[in-house]
Amino acid sequence: MPQRPASEREFTMRFTSTPRGARLARRLVSHRLNDWGHPYTTPVNETLTLITAELTANAVRHGHVPGRDFHVQLTLAEGTFRIEVTDTRAEKQPPSAPPTPDSASESGRGLHLVAALADDWGVTPRPAAPGKTVWAKLRVPTGGRPHTHPAAPRPTDSVSAYEHNTESGPATSSQRRDGLGLRPGAASYGDRRR
Repeated sequence: MPQRPASEREFTMRFTSTPRGARLARRLVSHRLNDWGHPYTTPVNETLTLITAELTANAVRHGHVPGRDFHVQLTLAEGTFRIEVTDTRAEKQPPSAPPTPDSASESGRGLHLVAALADDWGVTPRPAAPGKTVWAKLRVPTGGRPHTHPAAPRPTDSVSAYEHNTESGPATSSQRRDGLGLRPGAASYGDRRR
C-alpha cells in the first residue's frame, strides 16, 4: 500500500452507527472545515460535507453491525482533503462503478454524487480488523475552490455490490478527538443541551 504524506491537519472520531451518528459526523466535518479556513458556504466545505453525508449514510445503512460504531477521518495534506469512513462490515462492498438508479427510487444515488464530486474515491479493507474504509479525495488548488468534474470518475480501489441512502441523520460520539470541545459521551442520546 502506498505511503500517505504527513497530514497538515487531521480530524478523527467514532460515531454510533445510527442516522443520528451520520448527521453528527456530517456536522462536525463541516465545523472542522470552517475552523480550518473553509467557511460553511464555500464550495470546499459544501462539497466535503455532502461527500461525508453520503459516505456516513452508507456506513449506517449498509455497514452497520449491531453494537459497532463507524469511524470518520478527515485529513488535509499537500492541498488534498481525504475523507475516510470506516465500518465493521466487510462482506458488503461498494461497486467499482455505481449502478444506475431506478428513476422512481428514492435512494441509490449517493455513490454517483461521491463519484461526481470527488477527484478520486475507492474502498480499502480495514487492515487490523474486520470491515472496510470507503474514502474520497478532493484537491483544493490555490484559491480554495475544488476541481469540477464533467463526468463521474471511476473509483480506483473498490469492489462489489453496495447501494446508498441519501438520508443521513445525527449520531452520537463515543470518543473525543481534535479539540471540538465535546466531552466523551456528551453528544449521546438523552444528553440534550439547551
